[in-house]
Amino acid sequence: MKWLLILVILLGAIDAAHSAEESLGTRIKKVLEPDPSPTPTRKHRRHLTKKPTPTPSPAASAKRKRASPTPSPTPKSKSKRNEATSSESPSATETPSPGAGESPKPVQGKEGWPNVSLSPDQIAGYQSYPPKVRQILDAALALTKQNLGYTYGSADPKNSGMDCSGFIYYVLQQKGFPDLPRDSSQQYVWVRKAGDFNAVLSRKEDSFELDDLKPGDLLFWRGTYNIDRDPPITHTMIYLGREKRTNKRVMVGSSDGRTYDGKQRWGVSVFDFKLPPPPKSGDAKISPVFVGYGRIPGLGED
Repeated sequence: MKWLLILVILLGAIDAAHSAEESLGTRIKKVLEPDPSPTPTRKHRRHLTKKPTPTPSPAASAKRKRASPTPSPTPKSKSKRNEATSSESPSATETPSPGAGESPKPVQGKEGWPNVSLSPDQIAGYQSYPPKVRQILDAALALTKQNLGYTYGSADPKNSGMDCSGFIYYVLQQKGFPDLPRDSSQQYVWVRKAGDFNAVLSRKEDSFELDDLKPGDLLFWRGTYNIDRDPPITHTMIYLGREKRTNKRVMVGSSDGRTYDGKQRWGVSVFDFKLPPPPKSGDAKISPVFVGYGRIPGLGED
């Protein structure tokens, strides 16, 4: 009986030892040989189940853009530097061009008194002028009624203004003088070569040097602005005669500041013809000097 009990205990110990050895071996095997098909983690599962987004076709993209336009972003405030640049360099769209049926406004460098026009009956002896002279002066006076400004470089009233030599060029071209040069210096040369020019050195209104001055003559100045040219002629106009109201000599053309009735005008107008005072500056280039007058070549004495 006692031996039987000892045998049972021994058998239990041996069985327990085998169980422990098997359990330890199983754990070692699991460590050394992991499960070949592990359960995917949450991250792996999300990666495996995520479906690729199909690329939309160009037609669908265009349709989506039409259906849902992208709102314009809120404009950002400009920096001071940008504001300065935009004010210094305005875009071309800031100055609208005249529309159909609109009359362009005169281009004037400065504000002055309104332009002046005279009718033929306001000029002494106008009806006795030679017919060709009247034709030229009629065309010149018609331009003074168009409210044209002084526009440097222009010889066409369609530009809303003209400069002095451009005015002479336009009028005489319209009246049959195709060989007339464009600028005042060469217009002076054109008259001088024709041999009918009167130089004026005096600065007195009653000088004998003005006795041969006739309506339709071209008038020439130098030193009205600073420019390097030869001959140094810078300004020209057409002599009209004497105004009945004042008996003063008057002329017609385009100017950027000459006077009529003592008031400055800018543009195509009638002006007082006066000899400039002695220069106040030692630089003759910027001291207006009346050079003289001459007959329009080919005009004749009809």
